[in-house]
Amino acid sequence: MRITAVVMAGGKGRRMEASEEKPMLRVGGKPVIECVLKSLLCAKKVDSVVVAVSSSTPKTANFVKKFPVTVVETPGEGYIPDMQYAVKKLGLQAVLAVVSDLPLITSSIVDDVLRRYESYGKPALTVAVPIETKAKFGAGVDYAFEVEGKAVVPTGINVIDGRLIDGGWMEQEVYVLDKEEVAVNVNTPEDLQLAERLCTKVLAK
Repeated sequence: MRITAVVMAGGKGRRMEASEEKPMLRVGGKPVIECVLKSLLCAKKVDSVVVAVSSSTPKTANFVKKFPVTVVETPGEGYIPDMQYAVKKLGLQAVLAVVSDLPLITSSIVDDVLRRYESYGKPALTVAVPIETKAKFGAGVDYAFEVEGKAVVPTGINVIDGRLIDGGWMEQEVYVLDKEEVAVNVNTPEDLQLAERLCTKVLAK
């Protein structure tokens, strides 16, 4: 099964209160999108990488051209419609969709998620993290849902069968991953400070 990773990098990031495009904010001295791209490009189970940008992220679109990726400009209407646009425009099949604001994600986590997708055998997989893990680090929570009686939060990592993108709701599994690397999305200035602290801790190991 060939996997295409699609990095969603077209959001305006209004909550950051920063003049910089959100994917270009720096964690550990690097733009957050660079951290994501390097992990995807090093993952053994990822065959190719696409970056979905929009008119809101021109600097990001220019920056990622130095990586071996395909860049597609989307309408900038949000995570789901922009992902659907990229999948249909490029005719993608197995798709790993990842938000561009997960600076701590690693290639080993990417490969683990894709192995889970293959073993579950359902057309869609959502990766979530326990809400307690988010709370432990002080990370922000926008939305939570329950899995087997436990409150979990979406991480912004999904795997889907792109051939079914126009079919509405897909049967899915939820993979609950209790790791700090997927607990921090950089959505606010506080999240950025938290990611920087955790990045420094990881580098010090």
